[in-house]
Amino acid sequence: MSIVKKASAHWEGDLKSGTGSISTETGVLREAPYGFKARFEGGEGTNPEELIGAAHAGCFSMALSMILGDAGLKADAIDTQAEVKLDQVDGGFSITAVHLILKAKIPGATQAQFDELTAKAKEGCPVSKLLSAKITLDATLLS
Repeated sequence: MSIVKKASAHWEGDLKSGTGSISTETGVLREAPYGFKARFEGGEGTNPEELIGAAHAGCFSMALSMILGDAGLKADAIDTQAEVKLDQVDGGFSITAVHLILKAKIPGATQAQFDELTAKAKEGCPVSKLLSAKITLDATLLS
């Protein structure tokens, strides 16, 4: 079985003064603005790195939910933040790392189980597998 999800981007102009928009097949993003200022100067709009971060955080959270279920556990809350690092490398830019920060409330989970299952989710999440960047994780079990 193969599932295909679609997104698109439109761009006009040069890198620094040009403007673009990003849309998703589901319509969750519909012509969301993005551009140089949003990516490099903290301007309005979105950027590829924060979209990758959102995708990674969401994918990891869903993977963890599945892995917890397989272990007989169910989370009251899984909150994941992804910090995507963009560095200038060899005259260009590269995403060099993703750092996941997890805070989860999982009744009945021991710290040892939590550590094992979150590591498994980090490695097994499809977005983790896609990214060749170093992926790290800070995980906090809330009581």
